[in-house]
Amino acid sequence: MSQQTQLSPPLPAADAVQRRLVQVLFVGVFMAALDSAIVGPVLPALREAFGIDNRTAGLLTTVFSLSSMCSTALMAYFSDRHGRRPVYLASVALFALGSLCIAAAPSFDLLLVGRAIQGLGAGGIAPVASAVIGDVFTAERRGRILGLIGATHGMAFVLGPPLATVLTSTLGWRWLFLVNLPVALVVLRLGARYLPRHRSDAAPGPIDLAGITVTLLFLLFLVMGISRLPDSATGLMLWPWFLAVSGVLLAALVVIEKRQAQALIPIDLFANRQLAIAYVLTLGVGFSMGGIVFLTTIATLAYGVSVEYAGLALLPLVICSMVGSMAAGRLLNRLGARNMVIFGFGLLTLGYLQSAMPETGFTAFVVASVLVGIGLGVVVSGALRTIAIDEAPPAQRGTAQGLINIFNAVGTLLAVTFISAIADFEGGELTGFGHAYLALTLTMLVMLLMAFGLKRKSSGSVVGPATSVGRQE
Repeated sequence: MSQQTQLSPPLPAADAVQRRLVQVLFVGVFMAALDSAIVGPVLPALREAFGIDNRTAGLLTTVFSLSSMCSTALMAYFSDRHGRRPVYLASVALFALGSLCIAAAPSFDLLLVGRAIQGLGAGGIAPVASAVIGDVFTAERRGRILGLIGATHGMAFVLGPPLATVLTSTLGWRWLFLVNLPVALVVLRLGARYLPRHRSDAAPGPIDLAGITVTLLFLLFLVMGISRLPDSATGLMLWPWFLAVSGVLLAALVVIEKRQAQALIPIDLFANRQLAIAYVLTLGVGFSMGGIVFLTTIATLAYGVSVEYAGLALLPLVICSMVGSMAAGRLLNRLGARNMVIFGFGLLTLGYLQSAMPETGFTAFVVASVLVGIGLGVVVSGALRTIAIDEAPPAQRGTAQGLINIFNAVGTLLAVTFISAIADFEGGELTGFGHAYLALTLTMLVMLLMAFGLKRKSSGSVVGPATSVGRQE
């Protein structure tokens, strides 16, 4: 995407208008994050309603992850070509349509279709929102806003389970998805009014159909290969082939995209050392997020926490993640992205090291959860997204933010797969999880050392607002 986009000049927007814009972005991202937080608690109701087993129910997560990853690349690409507003609104509308399909689904197959549509919408919401923040707000204000956006996942995981429990036990599980509809309508209405317009002097060039096709196939085979690593005998026979095909497709993608004037995945982004490091670190952030999944298992195996209340063991982690993200956003401009990332991965290394030693007791487990929560909040607060905003050309900001989401999602899948594989190799008992979390600790240590390769100050491709807000052009 080498096209230089001419954004409309900044207009003197009132603080109230910018606050409304932040609200539009925040509510949209929070809606998508909240949906991820309620799926786990609602699974028992879905198994009962459709008569499915646990493996089949797991398709809800796999389908959503795959469709959202594929959508991220596409939505980011089209937001760079045609503007943030139409793509953000289309993403929210798709998410609402998927929610309606799920709520009305008479069978599990149609439920999966709705979940896939939801994923298509969710994949575009966060990266486009981040690109809007980079376009509109000054460097001094970006950190705080990105920190608020980053805190949505913590807020969602605090509010999601109680909300899922109340609605499922009173009105039924379908209402968990129906409530998305009025929220989406509000976002669409306000978004049409307050999201910035986009104006380009040159018409977009041909769509990168070859790049889109190869990228989607690459993500499909990559996800299938990763998800089948710890599978049954059949999976063990298939996963090397899936990963091998994904490797070939990746090589083909690099060749194809180097020849495209407006590539879906601009290869020159990876020639920027700061962006390349940021994307590897984002993979590490995904690894750290995947590590949270099995902490409840450690709580049940090591400390006798009941399965029904295992989720409460993560409450300190979730709250600390939310607080850490907002605090880090406020400190980002003062301390710099590099220092925030180093601090975050340092805490994650210490926290997961303590988690790998469950014999130290439940109090130590809580301390480890606090360290992991704060560390995770810091690394997702917006530091890495700020680097992507500053280092990427303005015409490729959407794509640069989309790659953050893709690397994050791949890292999460890899972490869940490898932790479960290491634990299952040793019988699925506490010793196996201890070894798995020791491996996770080493991964966090590698990320910590890589973070020292970041510059103390990003180059800052654009300083200050770059586009208009509201209806004016």
